[in-house]
Amino acid sequence: MKKRKIRKKKQINRIKPKVPKNPLWIATIVLLVLLAFGLAGGYIYVIKNYTVTTVYVEGNIHYDNEEIMAMVMDGYYGKNSIFLAMKYKNKSIEDVPFVEKMDVSVLDPHTIKIEVYEKALAGYVEYLERYMYFDKDGIVVETSTEKTKGIPLVTGMAFDHVILHQPLPVEEPEIFSDILSITQLVNKYELSIDRIYFGSDDTLTLYFGDIKASLGERVNLEQKVMELRYMLPELTGKSGTLRMENYTEETKTITFEPN
Repeated sequence: MKKRKIRKKKQINRIKPKVPKNPLWIATIVLLVLLAFGLAGGYIYVIKNYTVTTVYVEGNIHYDNEEIMAMVMDGYYGKNSIFLAMKYKNKSIEDVPFVEKMDVSVLDPHTIKIEVYEKALAGYVEYLERYMYFDKDGIVVETSTEKTKGIPLVTGMAFDHVILHQPLPVEEPEIFSDILSITQLVNKYELSIDRIYFGSDDTLTLYFGDIKASLGERVNLEQKVMELRYMLPELTGKSGTLRMENYTEETKTITFEPN
């Protein structure tokens, strides 16, 4: 009889993964999961509970409140007070026409305050169908196609070109100190001036709507402007010329010529 060969089955030893005896990795994963949930919860809380509902805007003249708010509160998180606090922390908004800078402060989770510091403009001239605004030194600081409320048009100055950020090339640069004095005086006496005209004979004329005030030589300016403060309200609805060329502190001669 033939002997049968008995094949022995090879025993396969499967390698089982070694489980670390130290369970710190499990705790680490749990902490990471909890941290992720905490961050997500915090994000949702901040988005829902720190929405700006009240905005105070101060110092703006050229731009209205809505325009200032649109500049500051732009972007997806523009209405979130936490985001705005981080975005503008120790930082001012610059590169805005007619504005020197803007500071943003968060008063509470739903309230912010925007402080606007506009450029000190003394007046503007018309050149090539644009309005060229200049400061107290006659330097052209901005150019625009729109008029700015409260800034007077200045005429009677001769110049043949205008360069942004350069002084207006006039024959008498000292005229800008006179313009600054006039604008300060009308602001002091709460008058709204439309135009300043410098005559070739060194005379000065101010325009207030339909009323033209011919002041004559540039002397006794404060006394003349102070008189205008009391006279202009009485001329509301009228059109004509106030003759103040012969005005002095002693005579106080003023006449009105209706158109």
